Amino acid sequence: MIKAKSSGNFKDTTAFLKYMEKGGPFKNLDPYGYMGNHALSAATPIDTGRTADSWGYQIGHTKGVYAISWWNTHIEDGCNIAVFIQYGHGTGTGGYVPGIDYINPAMRPVFEKTIDDIWRQVTNG
Repeated sequence: MIKAKSSGNFKDTTAFLKYMEKGGPFKNLDPYGYMGNHALSAATPIDTGRTADSWGYQIGHTKGVYAISWWNTHIEDGCNIAVFIQYGHGTGTGGYVPGIDYINPAMRPVFEKTIDDIWRQVTNG
């Protein structure tokens, strides 16, 4: 026969679970949104500077899912210039301007820092 004996209480465990249930580690994502905005702006190739100055972000929360969304509002002739820079585009004369992958390298350190910081909060309280 196996016997188990326990002493103490689950106060710390219960407090941690309530903290997680309320989204504790995700409550203040604003610094990461700002960090991403700054990284995108700094990495955007500059011609006029308008695209680099047109980055924004928003923090959303729906049904336990937290998200940071970044966007660029520099639109010309119905086209998002940040996307054209990233992926390339055709020209009016039949040519093609290749893209420059500037978004992914700029955001990688932001994602890594965000993940590290949140993981630290989850594992260390």
